[in-house]
Amino acid sequence: MRTIVFIETSKSGSSREAIKAAERLGYFTVLFTNKQTIIHQRTEFPDVHQMILVDTSNYAALKRNIRKLQNQGKQIKGIMSFVDPFVHVAAALSEEFCSSVVSADSIYKMENKVLTRQVLKGLPMTSNYEIYTPDYSLEYFTELANTHLPLIVKSPTSAGSRDVLLANNEKELKLAIQKLLNKNEQILLEEYLEGPQYLVEVLVHNGKAHIVAIVEQQVTFSQRFIVTGYCLLPSIDRNLYEGIHETVSSVLKAFQMKNGACHLEMRLVNGRWKLIEINPRISGGAMNRIIEIGYGINLVEETIQVMLGNEPNLTRKHSKFVYAHYLTVDSKGRLLKVTGKERSSHYPGVEEVYIKPRKGHILRPPLSMGDRCGYILASAGNKEEAKRLARNAASEIRFYLDPIS
Repeated sequence: MRTIVFIETSKSGSSREAIKAAERLGYFTVLFTNKQTIIHQRTEFPDVHQMILVDTSNYAALKRNIRKLQNQGKQIKGIMSFVDPFVHVAAALSEEFCSSVVSADSIYKMENKVLTRQVLKGLPMTSNYEIYTPDYSLEYFTELANTHLPLIVKSPTSAGSRDVLLANNEKELKLAIQKLLNKNEQILLEEYLEGPQYLVEVLVHNGKAHIVAIVEQQVTFSQRFIVTGYCLLPSIDRNLYEGIHETVSSVLKAFQMKNGACHLEMRLVNGRWKLIEINPRISGGAMNRIIEIGYGINLVEETIQVMLGNEPNLTRKHSKFVYAHYLTVDSKGRLLKVTGKERSSHYPGVEEVYIKPRKGHILRPPLSMGDRCGYILASAGNKEEAKRLARNAASEIRFYLDPIS
């Protein structure tokens, strides 16, 4: 039985759609998860053929369970993850148990923000950075760093804006470092960059980087940097595209990536492209659906093909602008009800309305991407129209909360 093992998944979004894609391709799907909630909601995962509760942070436990699957007669064709921080773990296991073509070493370096900066050190897309460790005097370090404020302070393993802090003054800098030191032996400090931000989805096959999608991001800052809007750009200024392509090619050459998926977040700063970060997987949330609606390309499915050693099909079936407007709340509380979903779904141009939390869940202003409450996807013939349609539809959605202090 041809089998693909997935390590962890979200209930929706790119990681879940990857499992559905594997099932469509005719594979027996196995999910390793450490989440009791997923086990308890087993019936909501019909695309998962076998679900195994395992400590996904325990490499030896993962290996034991893979051997059990092999002893059951399952032919393990791939071991994959579309969820941080398991992408490299899956790639390493795939190297051990499958005829893997995935660039495990490149993935390992991409998953760690400090290693990423070290790989790209000296290249023009790299911003100025410094690494803090407890060996330094915090007082002396923050005094030196004071002249470079504002600074971005982040954990080397941050994902989805979690553990990414903005420090505008010396006091905030010291507090940010102290906060992250509770969980990290190293803290990455980067210069704060201003300029329009873009996300670039890339699939690498046999050493060739294919830019699948360029997405303009709307970044909102409250307590954290949260992306609240994504606009897929099917057409883009030639000079802009060439600059993105040159930067992406240089980055992936430095990582020596041969096969795999990644996305880069970049800012155009005074006419020069700067890398905010790179992650060795497709973006989570609605990204796979955005690309599928805009181009007719199921990127997670094509990623699976690459990981299995096959050639991806990245030909666009159509081309349109797609805008994803993400929903958030302004206060903390227990969710009583949500209204407006049905009305918003009938707005012209609306492709999908997704509400994440269920009644009784605790909602709060976002401290990470995972705190976003859902999204509206709308498509149109131009960017402004797609954006207008999505935002108009979003205006119908209301979250009713029982306040929590």
